[in-house]
Amino acid sequence: MDIGFIGLGEMGGAMASNALKAGHTVRVWNRSRDKTRALADQGASVVDTPEQAFAGDAAFSMLADDHALRSVLVDGGLLKHAPKGLVHVNMATISAALAIELAELHAQHGVAYVAAPVLGRPDVAAAGKLNILAAGASGAIDRVQPVLDALGQKTWRVGSEPQHANVLKLAANFMLASAIESFGEAAALVSGHGIEAQTLLDVITNSLFPGPVYQGYGKMIAERRYEPALFKARLGLKDVRLAIAAGDAVNVPLPLASVVRDNLVDALAHGDGEKDFAVLGQVAARRAGR
Repeated sequence: MDIGFIGLGEMGGAMASNALKAGHTVRVWNRSRDKTRALADQGASVVDTPEQAFAGDAAFSMLADDHALRSVLVDGGLLKHAPKGLVHVNMATISAALAIELAELHAQHGVAYVAAPVLGRPDVAAAGKLNILAAGASGAIDRVQPVLDALGQKTWRVGSEPQHANVLKLAANFMLASAIESFGEAAALVSGHGIEAQTLLDVITNSLFPGPVYQGYGKMIAERRYEPALFKARLGLKDVRLAIAAGDAVNVPLPLASVVRDNLVDALAHGDGEKDFAVLGQVAARRAGR
């Protein structure tokens, strides 16, 4: 396929690279042009404007947050200049409210819109093993499925309303944050009784809770190793806040999310926003005087 890719951070850059490896023609644009160099070396065409990326068969975007996406897509008038019939696949984690707004704007401009946020950190993206949550018109998803197959190990089709994919992603990240918080608190508890956090990790991951969350984030907490960050705490805070906002919109309280939000704010207040999400373990230890 002939595609454009906008937003080349750690996640976006890895995904664009995998699209190239799969044989797709890729045009790339990023606000910081230096991030396009590695992809240019792999055969991508670097374009000067987002409008040039919004051409061909489809355009993919992986911008940081609501503000960045709105700035480029809406305030920049990108949709007004997009060719009719183009499929835009937005892979960023954004608010449910913006997802609804974007679906309406795309329809007004004759551009198909697919929300396709992903489950997985940059290392998973680089390996092409993401789980992709895709929502939108089935025909539009069908058209971009060859690219999605290059980016992830599975595409979960979750309906025709794009915001449903974003709500599912926010729910998943809320659960992830809650799991990290619970392990951090449990590690502080056992440490208070003279038991190594590593012992807790060994028992839990080989009995009640096997799987990547505790094996990965729990290991970082047990080792008190929060850098280099694979998913930064400030980004985790953004996602938890978006989950709370999504709950507010339909009168669903998320009391645990509020606790995690406050603890992430604590992490940022101590200058740990650029550290890994697992730094919630450090917050729990600090609260316990350890």
